[in-house]
Amino acid sequence: MQHLVDTDQLSLEQIFAILEDARRFKEKLPPPLLRDRVLMTLFFEASTRTRSSFEVAAKRLGAHVVHLDPTRSSTKKGETLEDTFANLCAMDPDGVIIRHSENDTPSRLAEMELVPVINAGAGNYAHPTQALLDLFTLWEWFDGEVEGLRVAIVGDIVNSRVAASDIRLFRRFGIELSLVAPKPFMPITNLPQYEKIEEIIDEVDVIMSLRAQLERHKKPIFDDYEEYARHYCVTEDLLDDRSVMVMHPGPVMRNIDISDEILDDPRSLVLDQVRNGVYVRMAVLKLLLLDSREGTES
Repeated sequence: MQHLVDTDQLSLEQIFAILEDARRFKEKLPPPLLRDRVLMTLFFEASTRTRSSFEVAAKRLGAHVVHLDPTRSSTKKGETLEDTFANLCAMDPDGVIIRHSENDTPSRLAEMELVPVINAGAGNYAHPTQALLDLFTLWEWFDGEVEGLRVAIVGDIVNSRVAASDIRLFRRFGIELSLVAPKPFMPITNLPQYEKIEEIIDEVDVIMSLRAQLERHKKPIFDDYEEYARHYCVTEDLLDDRSVMVMHPGPVMRNIDISDEILDDPRSLVLDQVRNGVYVRMAVLKLLLLDSREGTES
């Protein structure tokens, strides 16, 4: 049984298969490969793009999706998450897609070996399908030539599960990473670190902007979001005529993370990421629910 808690569970061969399947699905939708399969989504945190993207992906493949509202679940009545999960699995779903505020929740449920578990975002540690769709977006835009690509991740990196997953996955593909943030926003890492975007702007091919999460910091670093934006917003003045592509996992705080003008600029890949998320998640579902099982059965 294969799970997706983070991308380090995937071999390079499997990742390339996901990229190739996503490319093919984007060119032409496949037949209903997962006809009559049932997936359950269990989101303990709010989600717009990830949840809807998974649901569209599953339905494109012919699967049925059952969304469970944790605010109305028995975990609110004192039942443990493991017991709730075991009861759901007793209904024989083909997989469970889960988002949770705690880093280890998807791995704990996966270790129960009841159904394939797909991590749709956990704590500040991992968001594997976002990392895969970010990689696919780069792989597509740069015609598969991602080794040596220079990417700067900008913003509240220490609180970002997207940044954490992107860093682990991108490094496997030889992508050169730099981190740009005030020191309190920096994780412990051996990657190059900068406090100002201007210090690195002429040495990168891509900026990955992140949502400012000032509310997560116990000590205020900035007086308000406007002050943060003066230092870290990706603007026309910053990019000027540079051919630097701009990405963001969403939700984008306009004129704080990225300016209105850059979001409408051809250099913005933000909507490409959203679009690609459906095809990458289709490929992930195919890998976990079809390809992996066929390999086991053979």
